[in-house]
Amino acid sequence: MSAAHVIEPEDLPAPKAASIVPLPRRARPLASRLAAAGRGVAETGVPPLIVLLTVGMVWEVMAQSNPQGLPGPSAIWRDSRPIILDPFFDNGGVDKGLFWHVATSLSRVGLGFSLAAVCGVALGVLVGASKWAHRGLDPIFQVLRTVPPLAWLPISLAALREAQPSALFVIFITSIWPIIINTAVGVRNIPDDYNNVSRVLRLSPLEHFAKVILPATTPYIFTGLRIGIGMSWLAIVASEMLLGGVGVGFFIWDQYNSSRISDIVVALIWVGLVGFALDRLVALVGRLVSRGTAVS
Repeated sequence: MSAAHVIEPEDLPAPKAASIVPLPRRARPLASRLAAAGRGVAETGVPPLIVLLTVGMVWEVMAQSNPQGLPGPSAIWRDSRPIILDPFFDNGGVDKGLFWHVATSLSRVGLGFSLAAVCGVALGVLVGASKWAHRGLDPIFQVLRTVPPLAWLPISLAALREAQPSALFVIFITSIWPIIINTAVGVRNIPDDYNNVSRVLRLSPLEHFAKVILPATTPYIFTGLRIGIGMSWLAIVASEMLLGGVGVGFFIWDQYNSSRISDIVVALIWVGLVGFALDRLVALVGRLVSRGTAVS
């Protein structure tokens, strides 16, 4: 009788891996998606609305108790209804609706800020990349950036002799500093590995800027641009109060001279909303350019 054959573990056939078939993903019902979107809108919009209503009610009560002071919301609506309902009228000269004053101010901000953005990014890269440029220019920039915007206005008027170029210069000189400083910080924070790879690949200065510096510093650049656009909007409103002509700053000053405080409040609301829109627009462009890494 032959000895029994012993089956070793290695003689057994390898088990077959079980194939996992993913279950089809069920689409969320339309009603569920609409409900989620509605909750998001409510969470975002309801708190500010409650705050605005509360402030408006308190403001109205205080205005009613002191008729000689700042007009309340009801008085503003009663006194400024024409410019609220029709901001597009144009009777010639400076007798225009708020839309045209804001549009004129925006055109000045757009030109002055664009020049500041180009020059600010270029100088920021230079200061951030070169130790000698940083040592020579950074102290000067730190001093100049503390000068108030309106302090530049007499200098610009003396040099340029005209209101429009002077306003553009004030916008430029006010908004360029945060762009330079943030860009320089971004360049200095680029990891050394990125620069080493650039040297190994023997990238030209232009290629190094386009493929290494610009992508790595985009969040810093757009942070500076957001600060700069806000400062530009502040500077143009203040400048137009002194320069005159069409513009939201001139409109506010002209209404003050005419003792139309309600119109001034309406103009300030326009200024705030436009400034907020400019900030969100630059933030949106920053997220698109940096693919979501820019500061929001």
